[in-house]
Amino acid sequence: MKVLLFSLLSFITGASSPGAQPGADLLFVGDAMQHQAQLDRARELGGETYDYSGCFTYIAPTITEADYAVCNLEVPLGGGPDYTGYPCFSAPDSYAVALKDAGFDMFLTANNHCLDRRDKAARRTIAALDSLGIDHVGTYRDSLDRLDKVPFIKDIKGFKVGFLNYTYGTNGIPPQDGVEVSLIDKKRIADEIRSTREAGAEILVVAMHWGIEYVLLPVKSQTEMADFLVDQGVDLIIGGHPHVIQPMKVVRNEKEDKDVLLVYSLGNFISNMKTADTRGGALVRARIERDSTGRARFVSADYDTFLSAKPDGARSNFTVIPSWMPEKIPAAQRGHWQIFDTNAQRIFNNHNVGVPRRHK
Repeated sequence: MKVLLFSLLSFITGASSPGAQPGADLLFVGDAMQHQAQLDRARELGGETYDYSGCFTYIAPTITEADYAVCNLEVPLGGGPDYTGYPCFSAPDSYAVALKDAGFDMFLTANNHCLDRRDKAARRTIAALDSLGIDHVGTYRDSLDRLDKVPFIKDIKGFKVGFLNYTYGTNGIPPQDGVEVSLIDKKRIADEIRSTREAGAEILVVAMHWGIEYVLLPVKSQTEMADFLVDQGVDLIIGGHPHVIQPMKVVRNEKEDKDVLLVYSLGNFISNMKTADTRGGALVRARIERDSTGRARFVSADYDTFLSAKPDGARSNFTVIPSWMPEKIPAAQRGHWQIFDTNAQRIFNNHNVGVPRRHK
């Protein structure tokens, strides 16, 4: 009778079962790109609009399963009508809508392409994300907007989680009209970490756009910056930009007696890149819980991989296909998937520390 009563109360109140530790699951993926072939295909499928409705069908249940999901939006939302791919990106708002519909709660906007269409498009991107109700960090309308929006703290299942996002640069394009891009600057980063903690963040996530493109292992600038961030007391360090995966580690902050998740690069989430190591990416799930004293902590993480498949058929689109659905991979692309996943597993098996692959 007591068990039945507890089960009924649990259903009504959302209480955990006896012995279960309350917590929250955060999910991160890498670079959400829009190359010209992706734009062209979305236009073909959508007619007068750009149709991305099939891009995330297979991966969406995993994204929505998380309590909070984050991706790197590596394109400005330029407003059209001339949307373009590499080297100066601009994507339609329907792309952001599709990512939101797939389950993403936050977009990172500090990256080397955020000023591709200069300040006007950077500001328009912010306005579009605001209108869609999507959280975002990394770029700001001006310096006053940055002071107003940082710190950014989100209540996720009762945990106060702070988010910061920085990029190494903007491809040599400087702001011309006062737009603020969060650039990697140790003093500014330390100040914003401190202000985010002082504002009440229990868990602090810092997303870094860093490293060297197409290199499967972190370089010195990444490892040194990671050491700096750990020393500043952050809890999760999530990296992007290389367009290939790089290792993930749980490292120890002895000074604060806690574990820290360090992800050097999650690779591409969706793109039209063609070399083997750029054809897919990884997602990482991070679990946060409270210890016996009530202190919020990062406690564990795992990862999995996926392919960014190219269209295969008259009505198909670029599609993210997770590793646990190999039957969905078009026959002509299974070789590309094998090469990508084999190389990724070699890196992860040899260099990951404390971050295993999740096996469905």
